[in-house]
Amino acid sequence: MKVLVTGGCGYIGSHTCVELFQAGYEVVIIDNFVNSKAEVLDKIEQITNKRPFFYEGDARDIELLERIFNEHEIHAAIDFAAYKAVGESVEKPLMYYQNNLNCLLNLCEVMQRHNCKNLVFSSSATVYGEPETVPITEAFPLSSTNPYGSTKLFGEMILQDLYRSDSTWSIAILRYFNPVGAHESGLIGEDPNGIPNNLMPYICKVANKELPCLHVFGNDYPTHDGTGVRDYIHVVDLAKGHIAALRKINDSQLLDIYNLGTGCGYSVLEMANTYAEINQVEVPYQIDPRRPGDIPECYADTKKAERELHWKAEKSLTQMCKDSYRFTVNSQK
Repeated sequence: MKVLVTGGCGYIGSHTCVELFQAGYEVVIIDNFVNSKAEVLDKIEQITNKRPFFYEGDARDIELLERIFNEHEIHAAIDFAAYKAVGESVEKPLMYYQNNLNCLLNLCEVMQRHNCKNLVFSSSATVYGEPETVPITEAFPLSSTNPYGSTKLFGEMILQDLYRSDSTWSIAILRYFNPVGAHESGLIGEDPNGIPNNLMPYICKVANKELPCLHVFGNDYPTHDGTGVRDYIHVVDLAKGHIAALRKINDSQLLDIYNLGTGCGYSVLEMANTYAEINQVEVPYQIDPRRPGDIPECYADTKKAERELHWKAEKSLTQMCKDSYRFTVNSQK
């Protein structure tokens, strides 16, 4: 059974491809290497002893998508072909709307023409905007505070309209929280270009002395240590959640939405201090003013995914920190 993975050489995509192989699927990847590297294909093969079918190109390229579907009998698709930096989306909103929405629209159009109607969509907890309470369930009101979040919210709306028009589609929308960590082999992990936007790769670069210190935005939130609390999930657990969702849509025609998180929150200082302690490195930090729009805490209610997907995050904060460090060290060799 072949699965098309758009953006399959990226951080979450590459880990999902590994889990797909290990679950017995064949994998076809399309990636343009804007936020990924070609060497990831070799790393996936090194881990699994299997090499994905690969097409270098843009998921907006409808002719390339047609070629892929003509050359392979694709059973399902998992869509990771999106830009994902919140700050960049504020600076370049048109780029985000153009890429994130057209990738999805073109993929669905080609899938429909080839009667391939099983889709797992990579959404995000950003669609909850600024929730008033925690934990966050899938029934919470939706809103957006930035263009990236808006593209995910609009993507969900597109898929809901598509399913309403044709209930032979089977779609899982996965809203996940903050992926961190790396594969235990140390071969693949989060390797952003330039200064990282996310906390864990920033911590890694500070510990590795590539950046001078970690900027902690606010220490006066109503949390146990005053710093913001978020739901950080190991990327391998997250990848396995995509496999569980794929199995779900294979079994029935539906459209459903699931949170993927751990169900608990860790503060910025907990993340930095645990990383330093576990890996015996220094992570200097400085306290800066709060950022506009940041909220005190945000973590998932994961009961629905546990109940319906038979999936639960298993890896601890310690494992997240160890695996991130191992990948950073391996990347320097």
